Amino acid sequence: MEQKQFVAVQKNADGDLTAFKTSDGSLLSYEEALQEVLAGSIANVSAFKGKDGETYIRSNPDNRKDNNLDQLPLF
Repeated sequence: MEQKQFVAVQKNADGDLTAFKTSDGSLLSYEEALQEVLAGSIANVSAFKGKDGETYIRSNPDNRKDNNLDQLPLF
């Protein structure tokens, strides 16, 4: 089964990511997206624990800026 990818994002007024659209058209809240990432269902991203102890989603490093989560189109 091919992994989904994030293709668009929503951001709040501070620029923080709040929701994701996947390549199969699903709309996921940040928490739902995090669960999908942790389950290995989303390609090219990973989860990491921040200094504040919270777990966050980030793009896998690949020396490309065009596929970073912050650079994805808004929906």
